[in-house]
Amino acid sequence: MTPKIRQRERDSIIQSLRAGVTPRTGLQYIQVGRVNEIKAMVKDIDCIADEGSSFKMIIGDYGAGKSFFLQLVKTIALEKGLVTMNADLAPDRRLQASSGQALNLYQELTRNMATRARPNGSALNSIIEKFITNIREENPNADLSGVIKNKLAFLNDYVGGYDFAIVIQAYWKGFDTGDDDLKNNAVKWLRGEYHTKTEARQELGVRTIVDDASIYDFFKLLSAFVQAAGYKGLLISMDEMVNLYKIHNIRSREANYEQILRIINDCMQGNVRGLGFIFGGTPDFLEDPRKGLFSYEALRSRLAANDFAKKAGVNDLSGPVMRLDNLTPEELYVLLCNIRNIFAFYNPDDYLVPDEALERFLTHCSQNIGDAYFKTPRNTIKAFVDFLSVIEQNPSLDWKKLLQDVQVGLENTDSLGLDDDEGSADTGDDDALTGFTL
Repeated sequence: MTPKIRQRERDSIIQSLRAGVTPRTGLQYIQVGRVNEIKAMVKDIDCIADEGSSFKMIIGDYGAGKSFFLQLVKTIALEKGLVTMNADLAPDRRLQASSGQALNLYQELTRNMATRARPNGSALNSIIEKFITNIREENPNADLSGVIKNKLAFLNDYVGGYDFAIVIQAYWKGFDTGDDDLKNNAVKWLRGEYHTKTEARQELGVRTIVDDASIYDFFKLLSAFVQAAGYKGLLISMDEMVNLYKIHNIRSREANYEQILRIINDCMQGNVRGLGFIFGGTPDFLEDPRKGLFSYEALRSRLAANDFAKKAGVNDLSGPVMRLDNLTPEELYVLLCNIRNIFAFYNPDDYLVPDEALERFLTHCSQNIGDAYFKTPRNTIKAFVDFLSVIEQNPSLDWKKLLQDVQVGLENTDSLGLDDDEGSADTGDDDALTGFTL
């Protein structure tokens, strides 16, 4: 059956690919390969949904497929009934900090909270209201204030759980009485947007707020709450972990690595239920013995590769680290076919170029880039989209002549090295860190 794609979705995908970023929708139209990796992540998602926990570090070079893969896993998790939260780390967003960077990360994650019904984020209100609706259906004639209090009593076993329950009760009160200000204050607290405890106490009657030191505790609280609301669990996805590797201060960097260690220990020891983490990073972020995760011995021992898998030349996908394999030439060809289909709305009569053009394009990339275009195909995809866009706008152009003139070159991904004097990664163009990763 030929897929149907809407004009808006088609244009959005093409625009994202041309800009070098991962499309937010329509991933099913361009996904190729990664079959074994997807199977492994589905198994992890099923474990989370079965009140288990999961931790996975997705490792690949710039442009190798991390961002796309994380977005795809998020889509699968939503289909499986999980709630997802996702964010990119940045200089002002970290796992651990004392100047607001960790809180910034938490706020971004909660803004991007998504469910199957609200896949684009901002789902926190709907999750709370689903929790309230479920209770109302189960207790149609009861005093819901008391029922909600009893239903959330288990949160008292969590750090910050008592105040968390009070805030949910405040949301119900605002919901029941039509007090939008009270509802907004409750959401404001849950999103970590209160700056002082005094303000929170005056408006909600609580004594704590989300701060840099407590974001991980609130991840666990949110996980427990979404399960109480009827969801299968919570998957938290963080990309651009290389930003931790680029932290200059050793103590600050190691404090972030200690937070990762805490997360790994909790997930692998079963100390959390219905909660999973998936991080995207580069090989240097993982393996650099001076600044990477392997510089921290406790992480090195937990994240080291399976020696037996290494000797056998295979990828162990069941461990905490998943390395993205290169796309094969056949998979890259299928990807170009998919992009051509999107341009033509899946109508073969409207193809802008014949099959021969795809083969010639891949040959051209191989000659100009070499094996790297299998490892980091981002620029190949961008060039192909540019190629089709020019032909779409100028139908009289000869694609053969155009292909001879186009030059597909790698961006400075190989120059993203280490500045020994400064001890930081030279990123060059910012787009190299945030671009599309197929």
